[in-house]
Amino acid sequence: MKISDRLGHLTYSTLVHPGDTWAEMRASVAAHVPAVKRRVSPGSAMGLSLRLSGASVAALRADPAERADFLGFLRQEELYVYTVNAFPHGPFKGRSVMEQVYEPDWTTQERATYTMGVADVLVDITEAGVEPSIQTAPLAFRPHVTGPGYVAAFTANLLRVVAHLAVLERRTGRRVKLALEPEPFCFLETTEETVRYFEEQVFSRSGTEEFARLAYVPMSEAIGLIRRHLGVVFDIGHQSVEFEDIPAALESLLAAGIPIFKLQQAAALWIPEVTSEAVKALEQFTDTIYLSQTTERREGRLTRFLNLGDAIASWNADPGGTREWRTHFHVPVFLDEVGGFATTRSNIEAALALHRRTPLSDHLEIETYTWDVLPEHLKTGDINEYVSREIEWVRDALGAR
Repeated sequence: MKISDRLGHLTYSTLVHPGDTWAEMRASVAAHVPAVKRRVSPGSAMGLSLRLSGASVAALRADPAERADFLGFLRQEELYVYTVNAFPHGPFKGRSVMEQVYEPDWTTQERATYTMGVADVLVDITEAGVEPSIQTAPLAFRPHVTGPGYVAAFTANLLRVVAHLAVLERRTGRRVKLALEPEPFCFLETTEETVRYFEEQVFSRSGTEEFARLAYVPMSEAIGLIRRHLGVVFDIGHQSVEFEDIPAALESLLAAGIPIFKLQQAAALWIPEVTSEAVKALEQFTDTIYLSQTTERREGRLTRFLNLGDAIASWNADPGGTREWRTHFHVPVFLDEVGGFATTRSNIEAALALHRRTPLSDHLEIETYTWDVLPEHLKTGDINEYVSREIEWVRDALGAR
């Protein structure tokens, strides 16, 4: 739904539903989103965050009638697409995903073609007054980045896609925005690294020259067009796992002139004090198909683990000492405690307080996609109830009920 012209649009990510193919995604939207709308936005149109896999994009590009039919369905149900999750290209539900979620990465033609295809589809399935955003991967899984040549390769593809968006707007009058999402263990991980990448690669003289060449514009227009079409998704849960000061991190993006095209409300699991009892209880969260990147803070020093199980193994090898963990396990945003553990919900509250004072983005989204892999005793309702409660909680936190 649109909270207001000032505070922007709010919805939840349909990444939580089955959607590896277009048939699955459309069925999920029909089965769940109207029911959620009836609860949280009965009297006004509700925004939709659409997950589009590589297979879905291929299907939609090949079928103009299906694109038109889907837009008709949205209008009938008083729904509108304003953002797309194009981070996972391949399967995301019902099987182990782990680091494969970043593939193909931004060094590949496949990732560039897929993302341009998403933009082309959005022109036909969004309303004229909407400027949709595309959420995409943080360039590459960090262990795969072998040196400057790798960085140059994904930067070249990124600029090519951003140029495509600029040309698309000139041709159709429709602005589409691309947003990179920093994530633990990726090339773009911390906010500081993200700012440095934009300053040294994208906003650099060589970066703007390359973009100007690709978009057929003079240098005087290049920087403005890059910022018009390229920014970031700020996932509050991801940056909480990094132990970042969330308001300060957001302010640093603003100071660097990096657009926050989507502010994503997500909460991570937080263990303020790691003990033997806590470690044993945490084992219930290790049986997951997703990465559970975990950061340990001990005596002011951060140690990063690819999975919660790795952090547990490290503790078992050397127990004791004062330490805390934050782990990339998306938990309900309306809870400040899950299974006896704390959550980083207070960081969402801090970000939303800043957004109320100084609106950061016109696209807000709740991303809790791990309901299906929560321990069984923590599942107390159906998915429509879960996401409705999350939307209501964020809306209340914004003072916008």
